[in-house]
Amino acid sequence: MLKDVLLAKQKEINERLETLLVSDLSAHQKLFDAMNYSLSAGGKRIRPFLFLLILELWGKDARLYLDIACALECVHTYSLIHDDLPAMDNDDYRRGRPTNHKVFGAGMATMAGDGLLTFAFELLAGEQQIAPALRCELISILAKAAGPEGMVGGQAHDIESEGRTLTLPELQLMDHCKTGCLLTAPVDMALAMTESSEEEKNLLHAFAVHVGLLFQMTDDLLDVNGHLDEMGKMPHQDAADHKSTYVSLLGKERTKALAEEEARHAKEILGRVDRDTSLLTELVDMLLVRTK
Repeated sequence: MLKDVLLAKQKEINERLETLLVSDLSAHQKLFDAMNYSLSAGGKRIRPFLFLLILELWGKDARLYLDIACALECVHTYSLIHDDLPAMDNDDYRRGRPTNHKVFGAGMATMAGDGLLTFAFELLAGEQQIAPALRCELISILAKAAGPEGMVGGQAHDIESEGRTLTLPELQLMDHCKTGCLLTAPVDMALAMTESSEEEKNLLHAFAVHVGLLFQMTDDLLDVNGHLDEMGKMPHQDAADHKSTYVSLLGKERTKALAEEEARHAKEILGRVDRDTSLLTELVDMLLVRTK
């Protein structure tokens, strides 16, 4: 069931993304090519999928808000482009193809990331079908999740931590910011657009926090167990960069056990939500055993 729904939503998201980044100015063509290069490279589209799925669980027509879902993917893709840059992780592959800076150069890749980030907020600001106050709330949620106390803060912490061993609480804070905030934002944004109760908002936010930690733990496991042809990026990069991960701190078996614990917590929370959350439960199970 989940696989079919996820594929259908990915198709909707991808088709809309293909129409968004077009410029009439030939002088901007290379920049737009670079932006579209990474945006069209595929990916699971988990963040926009979460947003659309939560809307539908609360009885909304998610198709009306596809541009908001695309804004989430623009922010995520920008973060990947910048994360791959020579000054950051210096990765050669992403989503099964050469990274943006390998094709367009580090300068243009930086601009492509900047363009995607700012375009995301242009999309949100242009959502005329929702009230101005709600638009501002959505912009605020995403800006905070992506900003200095969210994903950017986590990335800065990641840079500062290279070459030293983090404590487990330090690693959890870094990963909550670096990875988790852009997984809680789609849930919080969707619920802001519904008539959900404060209890439901708090429960689903807590669910998303556990999903974020689960996602990072499985990512760390993939870095030591995965292969380029499955993951779409080079494995063993964390060790090469001397980064603290769950695997380097705890070992593979303990990391796997912690990931299973996060999955269990996420599903327990879903059991307290008075709606059909079976697809979200399936999503948790899928993330636990993902291979890319």
